[in-house]
Order: sequence, then C-alpha cells, then structure tokens
Amino acid sequence: MSRLKNDTFLRALLRQPTEYTPVWLMRQAGRYLPEYCETRKRAGSFLQLCKSPAMACEVTLQPLARYDLDAAILFSDILTVPDAMGLGLYFAEGEGPRFERPLRDEWEIRNLSAPDPHVELQYVMDGVSEIRRALDGSVPLIGFSGSPWTLACYMVEGGSSDDYRKVKTMAYSRPDLMHHILSVTADAVVKYLNAQIEAGAQAVMVFDSWGGVLSEAAYREFSLAYLQRVVDGLIRERDGQRVPSIVFTKGGGLWLESIAAIGSDAVGLDWTMDIGRARALVGDKVALQGNIDPNVLFAPPEVVAAETRKVLDAFGPYPGHVFNLGHGISQYTPPENVAVLVDTVHAHSRAIRRGA
Repeated sequence: MSRLKNDTFLRALLRQPTEYTPVWLMRQAGRYLPEYCETRKRAGSFLQLCKSPAMACEVTLQPLARYDLDAAILFSDILTVPDAMGLGLYFAEGEGPRFERPLRDEWEIRNLSAPDPHVELQYVMDGVSEIRRALDGSVPLIGFSGSPWTLACYMVEGGSSDDYRKVKTMAYSRPDLMHHILSVTADAVVKYLNAQIEAGAQAVMVFDSWGGVLSEAAYREFSLAYLQRVVDGLIRERDGQRVPSIVFTKGGGLWLESIAAIGSDAVGLDWTMDIGRARALVGDKVALQGNIDPNVLFAPPEVVAAETRKVLDAFGPYPGHVFNLGHGISQYTPPENVAVLVDTVHAHSRAIRRGA
C-alpha cells in the first residue's frame, strides 16, 4: 500500500498539530448526490449496493471526486452484522430497515452467535480492500460498525422505533437476556472492526446512534460498558501505523467525560453541545469530532459559511479537531452547500492557525 498523501485526519485524531482542520461528513456518500442515486438504481436495491464490493467502492469515492474531503468512509450499513447473525434484513419502501426475525423468544436469544467476518461478511472486507486500492494513498479510509446497544435496538424492535418499548422492556424486565444479546454483539463488533482493519481500514468509528435514548444509569449499564469492551478489543496498530478509533453517542453530551474515559482516540459530538466547552472538559484526553447541525446545510451559502466558522472559532487553534456534522447528512441537502462547508473549514481553520 502506498504512503498517504494526506494524513491530516489521522494526525488530528491523535491530537497532533495539523496545518488545518480536516473534514469529512457522516453519510457523505448518499442520496443527496445525484451520482449516488444513479449507482443505487443500477444496483437494484440498497442491500445489493452494499453487498457489491465494486459498487460500494464506486459510491465511497463519489464525494471525494466532488469535494476536498480529508477521509473516505466505507460505504456499508450498520445492520450488516445482525443480518449476518441470521435475522433477515430487508428494506421496506418508505419504512427503512426491517428484520424478518427480530429477537423476541428466549431460545432465539440464547442461540445467538457472533458471525465470522471472513465468511458471512467477506463482501465488506472485499469492499474495504478494493476501496483502499482505488484511493491509492490519497486520503485515509474509515471503517465502522454500529454499537452493541444500537444494533440490539434494531434486533429486538425489528426496525427503527419511536419509543424503544420492546428493547427497554427487555432491558428492565430481563436484563440477563439483554446482556446476553449485548455480549454476543460486542464480540461480533470487535471481530468485524478488526477484520476491516486487517483488510485496510486506517481508522474505525463506532456509531452509538440510540445510546441517547437511555437514562444515565441504563446508558452506563447497557451502552457504555459495551462500548468500553469494543474499544478494549480493537487492533491499535497495523503495518507499523496507529489505527485510531472514534466513538459517537448521539445525545451523549451529558456523559461526555465518561465516554472520553473508555480509551478511544476521539469522541464524536452531536450538535447539542458547544464544542469549545467539550474541548475544555476533555481536550487533554481525546480528539473531538463534529459538530455542526446538519440542517444548517439548508440555509443560504453565506449562513452555511458563517455557522461553520462559529464551530471552528469555538474549538479554537488547538490540535485534536475533526470537523463533521452532528449526525448524518440529509438526503435533501443541496450538494453545492456541502462544497461551501468543506471549503470554509479548510480556509478558516488555516486562518485561525495563522492568527489571522
């Protein structure tokens, strides 16, 4: 593998000085791009797109052709892991992801086992390898997984949920079953992320999208403890290079210091917390990733630029910031506004470092 031409993202995750603030966007390859929609149409379905290494590579590279981004992220879905566990993932029109066989009965839960990433999920590893080759050392590649708690939510609810009634009922009434699901899923996530690293991912991110729906005590028991287990199990070095990790709990600002203590290199922030305050709390322990509200991208270009500068100013001229959205980019986002954001991040962060 060729040496990276742009390693700014990796250096920022390790809180090393950088010439500017690197930027990438959650869901940067997706439906807001017309070229993605064309590829998705050719694939026939979202799952077929995910399971084709060639097409996954194609859509991973699409935003990099448009924007001066500092990292690529593997195109896949967090639900590939429970799908590989035999739950039968499918996508219903207008409803999002669903499982044919959600976990409801005790015998199903007791029979749950972690899939072999080199068997049931080999298509993901093939995609990682193909993307690394195609990137040719231009920018780093991020691998990812859902967190054990977030995956368990989908696995028990059978899909997305408004109230998380089924999974929370299990957590409170049968914590033994909940912990069994989380334990098996944590093992699966560790194996999955480590296989991605071995296939070529140069950093990994864990998306705890639904951790913020829990009470503080429940978050520590059912989410944070398993995030810790995942981070503890990750490969930290590959081919003589550090492989940084990022943990992101949406709605987790109240527990920022606890999240920062589990050993990941960086913590992702949603848009509800001031990033300057976050840096003051944990900036000597971890890098921070975030955290502009994705809906800012619907505003006029001059507002997008102004709001982007506010986030950069709030963090200040310190090492350890990766600019990102506070959650995934909306499919309705005007692509031209993404260019404004990316260009503003690079230009303004350079000016901050010069003291201009």
